[in-house]
Amino acid sequence: MFNSVRFRLTFYYTAAFALVLVVLAFSLYALLRRENVKRIDVDISQLANSFLTTVQAELKDQGQAGAGVDPVKLSIDEAIAEHSVRDYVFAVFGSDGKLVKSSLANFSTREKSGFSMGALIGSSSFQELLAGSGKTAAHFANVKGDGTHFRGYAMPFTTPQGSYTLAVLYSLRQPEEFLEFIRHAFALIIPLGILLAGAGGYFLARKALEPVASMSQQASEIDASNLQDRLAVVNEKDELGLLAQSFNSLLDRLARSMDQQRRFMADASHELRTPIAILRGEADVALSRTERPTGEYRESLQILREEARRLSQIVENLFTLARADAGSYPLTKSKFYLDELLAECVRAARTLAAAKNIHLEMQSEEELPVNADEALIRRMVLNLIDNAIKFSTSGAHVSVKAHRSGSSYVIAVEDTGMGIPAELQPRVFERFFRADKARTHQSNGETGAGLGLAISRWIAEAHEGTLKLSSSNANGSVFIASLEAEPNGSESPLPKSQSR
Repeated sequence: MFNSVRFRLTFYYTAAFALVLVVLAFSLYALLRRENVKRIDVDISQLANSFLTTVQAELKDQGQAGAGVDPVKLSIDEAIAEHSVRDYVFAVFGSDGKLVKSSLANFSTREKSGFSMGALIGSSSFQELLAGSGKTAAHFANVKGDGTHFRGYAMPFTTPQGSYTLAVLYSLRQPEEFLEFIRHAFALIIPLGILLAGAGGYFLARKALEPVASMSQQASEIDASNLQDRLAVVNEKDELGLLAQSFNSLLDRLARSMDQQRRFMADASHELRTPIAILRGEADVALSRTERPTGEYRESLQILREEARRLSQIVENLFTLARADAGSYPLTKSKFYLDELLAECVRAARTLAAAKNIHLEMQSEEELPVNADEALIRRMVLNLIDNAIKFSTSGAHVSVKAHRSGSSYVIAVEDTGMGIPAELQPRVFERFFRADKARTHQSNGETGAGLGLAISRWIAEAHEGTLKLSSSNANGSVFIASLEAEPNGSESPLPKSQSR
C-alpha cells in the first residue's frame, strides 16, 4: 500500500498535520497552565497584602482602645471575617512555627471533606513553603495534603507583639478541573482532526493525481502502431501540464527517431540489394556455361570485384555510423599539421579529378597545427573532395582552402558543378540521401551510397566542430568545415620535414 503515491501523500500530509496539531495543543496547554499559575500568584499576593493591611489596622484600633487580651488573635479574626473568600485558607504562624489562627472554619465544605489542617501543616511541602519565606521575603510553592492541591504563599510580617508568618493557600481544584477539561477536549479534538485531515488529504491527493492516472492510462496505450498519439494537456501552465508536454516532446523525438531508423533500414536494404543482385547475376552468368573464353571470365571477375568493393565500402560506412550512434567509436588524437594533411588529400584525389577533366587546386595558410584524429580528418576531407568531383562536370574547377579564424580552422571545399536545388539542401547530410536527379551530369553514371556527407558531419562534430553547406546554386556548391585550432603558443607537432 505504501508504494502508492496517493497513500504516501495522504500519510505525509496527515502526519504533518498531526504533528502541527499536537505541538499546537501542547503549546497552548503549557501556555494556559503557566498563565493560570501567574494569575493565581497575583491574586494570592494581593489578597495577602490586603489581609495584612486589615490586621495592622485592627491592631492599631485595639491599641488605641486598650481592649483585648490577645490583640493579634482578635485582629486576625477580624481580617479572616473580612476576607472570607471561597477556596482560600489563611493561616498565621508564630515565630515558633505554631499555628496562631486559621480560616479553616470558613473553607469550602466540599474541600473540607477528608481535609485536616494538621495533616496539611505537617506535610513536607507546607514546611518547605514556610521555610522558604524567610524573615523578609515572600515565597510561592505548591502544597499537597490529603489529596488536595494548593497554591501556597508565605509572607513574614511583624507586630508590636512579635514576628509572624502569614500563609495563604488557594485550592487548585477549579484550575485543575479546567485544565482537565482542556486535556479531554484535546484528546477528542486531536484524533478527530487527524481523521478529518486524513480523509481530506486522501481526497485532495486523489483529485490532484487524477490527471497523472489519466496520463498513465493514455501512455500505456501508446506503442509503435500508434506513436502519433499524444497525451491530453489540460492546463499548459501547471506542473502536470508541463509533464504532459515534456512527454509529448519525447514521443515526437521517438517518432522521428523511429522514422529515421525505418528509412535507414529501408535505404540500407536498397543499397545492399543492388550490389548483391549484380554479384549473383554475374556469378550465374559465369557459371551458366561450362566453357567460356578467358576474357569473359576476367570481365565477370572485374565486375564482381568492383561490386564487392562497393559493397564493402557501404558496409564499412554503415558500421562507422552505427558505432558513432552508439558513442563507441574511439578518437585517436595526435598532433599534426592540417595544411600538410590537406595537401596529401588533394594529391590523392588528382587522379580521380584528372579522369573527369576537373581542375583541382589547394590554397592554405602554412603552419596549421591541430590535435585531432588524423585518420578521421583525412576521411572527412577526402569525402568532401570526392563529393565535389563526383558531382562536377568535365572542365569544372574544385578548390580546397584552409585558414585560421579566431580559435578555429576553417576548411572550405568549393566546386563549380550544377549545385543542389534549394528544397533539397536541408537534406544533404541525411543518410542515403542523394541529389542525383538535381546533379545529373556525372561521368559513367557513377553514384555513391549517400553516406559520405553524413559521416563527414559526424567526424566534424566528434571533434567539437561543424560541417555545413554554406551555399549552393547554379554556379556550384561550397561546403565549410570548422575544427578547433591549437591555442597560439602551444606545443607544435614535429617539424614538417620530420612529421611525415
